[in-house]
Amino acid sequence: MRRFWSDDKGSMIVMFAVALIPVLALMGAAIDYSRANLARTKMQGALDATGLFLSRLPAGTSQDDLNAKGTVFFFANYTETDVLGIQLSIVPAETPGKLNLTASGTYNPILVSLAGVTSFPVGTKTEVKWGNSRLRVALVLDVTGSMSSAGKMDAMKTATKNLLTMLKNAATVNGDVYVSIIPFNRDVAVAPSNYTADWVRWDLWDAANGTCNIGSYSSKSTCEALHTGSCSLPQYASKNSCQNNGGIWNTTDVNGVWTPAAHSTWNGCITDRDKDPVGTADYDTKNTTPTILNPATLFPAHQYSSCPAQIMALSYDWIALNQKVDALSPLGMTNQGIGLAWGWQSLTGAPFTIPAFDANYAYKHVIILLSDGLNTQNRWSTSTSAIDAREAITCTNVKATGVVLYTVQVNTDGDPTSTVLQNCATDSGKFFMLTSASQMITTFDQIGTELSDLHLSQ
Repeated sequence: MRRFWSDDKGSMIVMFAVALIPVLALMGAAIDYSRANLARTKMQGALDATGLFLSRLPAGTSQDDLNAKGTVFFFANYTETDVLGIQLSIVPAETPGKLNLTASGTYNPILVSLAGVTSFPVGTKTEVKWGNSRLRVALVLDVTGSMSSAGKMDAMKTATKNLLTMLKNAATVNGDVYVSIIPFNRDVAVAPSNYTADWVRWDLWDAANGTCNIGSYSSKSTCEALHTGSCSLPQYASKNSCQNNGGIWNTTDVNGVWTPAAHSTWNGCITDRDKDPVGTADYDTKNTTPTILNPATLFPAHQYSSCPAQIMALSYDWIALNQKVDALSPLGMTNQGIGLAWGWQSLTGAPFTIPAFDANYAYKHVIILLSDGLNTQNRWSTSTSAIDAREAITCTNVKATGVVLYTVQVNTDGDPTSTVLQNCATDSGKFFMLTSASQMITTFDQIGTELSDLHLSQ
């Protein structure tokens, strides 16, 4: 008996058996913790996705709709069975335009329950903002004479007004979304009251609009050439030859005097800015700020008889924007380049007053250029290829600044695909070739959905 009580050969087994329980509990806790942490990570992902989904709903969505749609979306994305009794909460934050989302439940452990732990809580939360970016959109719309056929003008108006409604609904507060409208044909038009503005250039207009006191001559050059008088060098009978050969021309009457018309009679039309023959300036393809110190940067007045509707600067006055669309009418030739240039200008600078930027937001700029035909006339040419070449440069310049460009060709007459419009789009998915007027409505709906997502993306 004494030998039995003094024998210690089996003590390690007893000690191991005693230590095994806490070791297993620690191992089980590590495994259960890893599983619970994985379940929480997946819960966070599902909650973030739910918040992003809800942020894309209209800002006026009711609390009941938020709860119902958020619950369906969350549980479609979170299918873990280890967490039970999940509660989802969706409540408006104190800051307008934000939502607070929380999810919580109970994790049922598998191994650590051996140590008497039967459950522990798992939860997460997130905050989302409706429209943490802001959107500025220029609608560059073809109002040329060919838009009067095949129901195109009416369809464009319907499509544009539908798009305005979508953009309005995407805004949480005033200023979230601004829109400008740039109707174009050969020219664009501003209010004629701008005739005193220092960004308007008058030399071309003055040369073409005025009166000659020889009533049968309406051209300035012809009028001045007929100015009568005598030369101090008798062998030269014309004014030009006299002056060119060092003579002094003495006016004997006032025939041939050209008087430019009053600028207040201007109809508001603007033609292309100057292009540089050597390509170093090319102000017709840029958004350079106009300055009287460099007349080539100014916008030339033009008395175009088919002047389009006036442009409308960036605005969130949705009633006025819709009224502008109603006022559009088809007339004139096609110059997509000038419409694009002024759409870009409306987003970036003078002569437009650009709304101030808020440092708390990221800003995204978009141009939608719609045209129903090929280019036919600009300030210098009636050659489609020559006009396309100017527009292509503008497209490249616009995209280089990060502006997103959508282009839409409404081709109801069997024209070839416009290469310049196709290449002008930011990517292939943003060029649309339409063969009927009604497709404008569905296309603008698609663009509106993309812009709403662009505005609301986190």
